[in-house]
Amino acid sequence: MANWLVTGGAGYIGAHVVQALQAQGERAIVLDDLSTGQRDRVPDDAVFVQGSILDEDVVRRALTEHAVLGIIHIAAKKQVGESVEKPLLYYRENVEGTRRLLEAAVDAGVESFVFSSSAATYGMPDVDIVDEDSPTHPLSPYGTSKLVCEWMARDVAVATGMRAVALRYFNVAGAASPQLSDPGVFNLIPMVFRELAAGARPKVFGNDYPTSDGTCVRDYIHVCDIADAHVAALQQLAAGTADEAFRVYNIGRGEGSSVLEVIDVVAKVTGLDTTPDFVARRPGDPARVTASVDRITKDLGWSAKFDLDDMVSSAWAGWQHRHGS
Repeated sequence: MANWLVTGGAGYIGAHVVQALQAQGERAIVLDDLSTGQRDRVPDDAVFVQGSILDEDVVRRALTEHAVLGIIHIAAKKQVGESVEKPLLYYRENVEGTRRLLEAAVDAGVESFVFSSSAATYGMPDVDIVDEDSPTHPLSPYGTSKLVCEWMARDVAVATGMRAVALRYFNVAGAASPQLSDPGVFNLIPMVFRELAAGARPKVFGNDYPTSDGTCVRDYIHVCDIADAHVAALQQLAAGTADEAFRVYNIGRGEGSSVLEVIDVVAKVTGLDTTPDFVARRPGDPARVTASVDRITKDLGWSAKFDLDDMVSSAWAGWQHRHGS
């Protein structure tokens, strides 16, 4: 059993990663400042350290006291709109926080580093299928902060021998259990739930895109699949079998679902009338964005296990748990 530090391990994605780690017999050391995370998400048999990645003393003590071999770095500010309004907050929390974490990791002799990145690093791709070599032109300070952190992890890996991976995941949904569901309402599925709960029709931005039903197509990925990808990456890094010091992987299903297809699944799961209201397009929304997942499947043997029905049904159970049925 090895000790792995999971930053942001009390958050939505982080808690699922901790659960996946423990399922593999590994020991999680959770570092979280609880600004958005919840203490009750952390299992009793995991070590919990309350603190920020910006607090160098707390980070260094956690790494040395628990003899941490590797880090899964998830802690971050992640709201695109907020990042546009408060760019310096995102550069401090995400970029400077990651710099301090990497510095402490190098000093402590940490061997492996898995960074939770984002498809926001690509910006608005001009291709339907996005692979890891697609140009990166982030459209927000959030996306830029993730890309800069990737660069830092890459450069540190090359300079020090630390092995590092960045995971760019696409549209996250679902939950392993209602208790671990996402409390935020920033993505399509919970936004539809919110509209329905208010007795309103779901809004669909544009129905004249060059897609099968005229609505935007995106790649949705279950949070449990994302958690498994983090563990697969960390295990390969720990085994020392990677050919390169730093690699980037997309995390998606490799297939897209349109807005109307998602809304249809919501109707099937909830039994509610999801007849949408069509409104004008949002500026800058590409018609279709799906992930190429060939690289991670080839290198790590990972592929998504859950489908859209799984995502919506588990998200709905979480919504009912949080808001009442």
